Amino acid sequence: MLRSTLLAAARNQGARKLVESTPLTRPVVERFVAGDDVDAAIRATAEVLGDGRLVTLDHLGEDTFEESQANDTVEAYLTLLARLESYGLTNGAEVSVKLSAVGQSLPIDGEKIALENARRICSAAAVVGTTVTLDMEDHTTTDSTLGILRELRVDFPWVGAVLQAYLRRTEQDCRDLAYSGSRVRLCKGAYQEPASVAYQDKHDVDLSYVRCLKVLMEGDGYPMVASHDPRLIAIAADLASARSKDSYEFQMLYGIRPEEQRRIAAEGNRMRVYVPYGDEWYGYFMRRLAERPANVAFFVRSLLTKS
Repeated sequence: MLRSTLLAAARNQGARKLVESTPLTRPVVERFVAGDDVDAAIRATAEVLGDGRLVTLDHLGEDTFEESQANDTVEAYLTLLARLESYGLTNGAEVSVKLSAVGQSLPIDGEKIALENARRICSAAAVVGTTVTLDMEDHTTTDSTLGILRELRVDFPWVGAVLQAYLRRTEQDCRDLAYSGSRVRLCKGAYQEPASVAYQDKHDVDLSYVRCLKVLMEGDGYPMVASHDPRLIAIAADLASARSKDSYEFQMLYGIRPEEQRRIAAEGNRMRVYVPYGDEWYGYFMRRLAERPANVAFFVRSLLTKS
């Protein structure tokens, strides 16, 4: 019930105004979001890379309904990539892109515009020597996102995909994408979805995650295990025991279990941190609260203890 309420609030403008206007929210947001601008993103990236972890950066924004906004997002990514290169950070940092932020949701030619904008970002990433991963959003965009992925991989075969284990279709999508050179991030999923397309019970989602993970680990691609669940991380490590350490990686979100992130990296594993930045933080922040009760408790505790 709490999760459903928070996910509904993530797209409610009234709730957004309330949360964004509460002065005590900001210190809590800073746990999950690196900052408002590219300077903050670069600082956070350097810090994470400094102790052996890797980074993927997300310029926050989604549900863009004006082409000018989509263009602004593309320019933000081009600036970010140039800054990563100038600071010598591209060996350990890539970018993650939500297609809805670069035009996918536009009412006219949205998919075409998103493809061209994503292509611009991929071209810039190739020039500076890094990669791009396409974030996955709610289930209504899955086919479009995978279609754009196929188009991009013709010229940029390293473009990463994201699959969400709570969707009933994902096990088959894993089979389709478990080929040589295919980078696939497997996460549980963080959007409110109907039972017709997504598992609703946490246990069922976990079982699906393991089934999907087995498909990816037994395939020829490059699995990216995105989970904070100790049990699923242990299962992933066991499934990957026959693989070389550079043929898969673990991923976690910025601000969640940082000590565990460092422990995984210290054991010689590739550990990538998803670092979001930008002033459009509300939807991302609410989904992080919805994912784990501990995050909500942290939020409430912070509000109650601030004067």
